[in-house]
Amino acid sequence: MFEKELSLALAASGLSAEDIQNALETPKDAKMGDICLPCFKFSRALRQAPQAIAQSLLPRVEGLPFVEKAECVSGYLNVYFSRLAVAARLAEIANSEVVGASDEGKGKTICIDYSSVNIAKPFHIGHLSTTVIGGALYRIFKHLGYNAVGINHLGDWGTQFGKLIVATEKWSSLEEVASGDEYFLNSLYVRYHSEAKLHPELDDEARAWFKRIEDGDKAALAYFDVFKDVTMRAVEKVYSRLKISFDSYAGESFYNDKMQPCLDILKQKGLLKQSEGAWVVDLDEYGMPPCLLVKADGATLYATRDLAAAYYRKQTYDFFKCLYVVAYQQNLHFKQLFQVLKLMDFAGADDMEHVAFGMVSMEDGAMSTRNGRVIWLQEVLDKAVAKAAAIIEEKNPSLQNKAQVAESVGVGAVVFSALWNNRIKDIVFSYDKVLSFEGETAPYVQYTYARAASALRKGGDANFSSADLSALTDDESYDVIKSVLGFADSVRQAAKLREPCVITRHIVDLASKFNRFYIGHRIVVDEAPVRNARMLLTLAVKNTIRTGLALLGIDAPEEM
Repeated sequence: MFEKELSLALAASGLSAEDIQNALETPKDAKMGDICLPCFKFSRALRQAPQAIAQSLLPRVEGLPFVEKAECVSGYLNVYFSRLAVAARLAEIANSEVVGASDEGKGKTICIDYSSVNIAKPFHIGHLSTTVIGGALYRIFKHLGYNAVGINHLGDWGTQFGKLIVATEKWSSLEEVASGDEYFLNSLYVRYHSEAKLHPELDDEARAWFKRIEDGDKAALAYFDVFKDVTMRAVEKVYSRLKISFDSYAGESFYNDKMQPCLDILKQKGLLKQSEGAWVVDLDEYGMPPCLLVKADGATLYATRDLAAAYYRKQTYDFFKCLYVVAYQQNLHFKQLFQVLKLMDFAGADDMEHVAFGMVSMEDGAMSTRNGRVIWLQEVLDKAVAKAAAIIEEKNPSLQNKAQVAESVGVGAVVFSALWNNRIKDIVFSYDKVLSFEGETAPYVQYTYARAASALRKGGDANFSSADLSALTDDESYDVIKSVLGFADSVRQAAKLREPCVITRHIVDLASKFNRFYIGHRIVVDEAPVRNARMLLTLAVKNTIRTGLALLGIDAPEEM
């Protein structure tokens, strides 16, 4: 709220305003102030005891117009803001439909590699995390002024395409696949693996077909193009429902002609070594197994294409950071990739980050597409929307646009559930949890937004310039105001930590505090100055919740 002004006032000999602002903390107990400065951090630099530092800084803040009082407690400088001064900041939020935006990232490009679906495989619940975490980060960085580039690094290369061609030739036809959907395509993939257990020679046929794709054979490419077309039609429908978009769909096949220059650099630097007929980069010195780049049969791998992709992205976008939103199962892959890039003296080697997240499993074990053990995302979304529709029909049957609101609430619940926890946490998928609309969920936040919108409609036109801000100095109002004004910091923290859950939890906390305020204080009262003040607060809450939900990719219905 007043961190910048406070830091400038506290800047003293040996302490910069930046040092102080970085050290400021919010006390866990509100009784200890609105903000505090732990002076232990400066003892060594100033060669003073923390208590003495806090005491010396106390006079610098006591006369500030936004400070109610300040005190020194056990080496902490605790500051209590003037509630009236804090309330005066609300107008900035109320007058802005987009809250917490900034231009701090101006001139900086962040590439975000996320979702990266595999061709010929339908969206399942395991794809949800990378898709919505990446989508949220994409919107968050744009919100902070960065040039965000969303990249869908399609899994459109590999022997699985040869397997699908074999399956199509034996049990279907190109025409049937082209007119079918992604589930039919997947059924062929599952059948192939079942048959291959009994007839291993099918794998030889599959490898032969994929070799024909690599060689540009027209018949093989005709199959490849149909598989890709069927898949992309299907995933675009899911992306539309999840509010996910990309700036690039350059997949693995895009880099086929871009790998050799990378291999040439490695050879020139003496880094590429032969091992049992394969070509590898030895990483033993760095505590890692060798990075395999070319197999003995001449085939390249994920790592080879990822090297080419890194060079292409640096040349094309000149990124400030390049983020890979991929499950932690790939930790070793990215450690190897980043180390090889450093050895290659790649210009962006220090700017690559693996944004890892936990795995999703079923309640009775791991998922497996090839064995048909999956939970389709489309099915999950449909069930959530159906549940929302049933609740709306029961509680508000006269609601306009019921189908649209049900879609917003149902899909929002699924997205929110994936963004509620820290991303690294493993998830055991449960329909009961995902379809729960009670407690800390998107429907709860959406309902709070709709409640605020309703109150504003009932209040009519408001004259905020004549608002009596002293009506907002009670505990419930002050808690709401602090949460509203702290939203911008949460957005920055979410970007810094690459953790959308910081925003998810903030808007749940704001919704909870606003609902306590709503229950304890009538908004539409006869006294115009008080009504204007409470409507000012309500509008600020509405704008903040809408912004938070939008950053997560969730709608904010005006009525529910």
